[in-house]
Amino acid sequence: MQTRIDEIADGIFRLSTYVPDIAPPAGMTFNQFLVMGEEPLLFHAGLRRMFPLVQPVLARLLPADRLRWISFGHYEADECGAMNEWLEIAPHAEVAHGQTGCMVSLADMADRPPRILKDGETLDLGRGKRVRYLDTPHIPHGWDAGVLYEESTGTLLCGDLFTQLGDRAALTADDIVGPAIAAEDLFRYSSLNPGMGKTIRGLADLAPSTLALMHGPAFQGDGAAALLALADDYDRRALAQMPSAAGPLAA
Repeated sequence: MQTRIDEIADGIFRLSTYVPDIAPPAGMTFNQFLVMGEEPLLFHAGLRRMFPLVQPVLARLLPADRLRWISFGHYEADECGAMNEWLEIAPHAEVAHGQTGCMVSLADMADRPPRILKDGETLDLGRGKRVRYLDTPHIPHGWDAGVLYEESTGTLLCGDLFTQLGDRAALTADDIVGPAIAAEDLFRYSSLNPGMGKTIRGLADLAPSTLALMHGPAFQGDGAAALLALADDYDRRALAQMPSAAGPLAA
């Protein structure tokens, strides 16, 4: 395995590690994102066992001791397994996450107290970069789930949304919804619930121009349309679990 670097938006770098042994022969990418600024932020700490691969690659972009923020979608090994390794080499860094994640996991598991982010709160990273935290409980899974939206570039750091197999180019304008539907059919990784479509449609209101996927390529184009199509598919799945339900779930 090796970790590759690509700039997917102005000052936002994708650090991608391809693991061919997951769901072979397609394999899967594990992506982390560095948002540059006076207070740089790493979105996804990554797996603990991947830390020795990723750390020297990030060092090409930034001395690790300059990291100020570490964040991720929800408490899960591939998103935060290495958070304490990053905290150890970045003495000024703090983990930043939503209230639920901090309450149920991070206040105990992080080596330093986490910074609690309210729904809709922004962190000013300096140099024009601002990230907004948005609660997305159980979307696509995890009570503590949330996403970050970088306002200056219109980049939505999606976490596990749009998860797909394979090792595609870092940036694409091709369909990401079909491959995400196929991955959901295979893994059944989402916590289907009646509010999924509504929550994802709320993200579409941001009209992001870049969707930064944790497992898959970064998408540039009509992010709102992709999110709306994904919301429609989750509505279809949720309705299939409730055959007697009447009316649209998004109402």
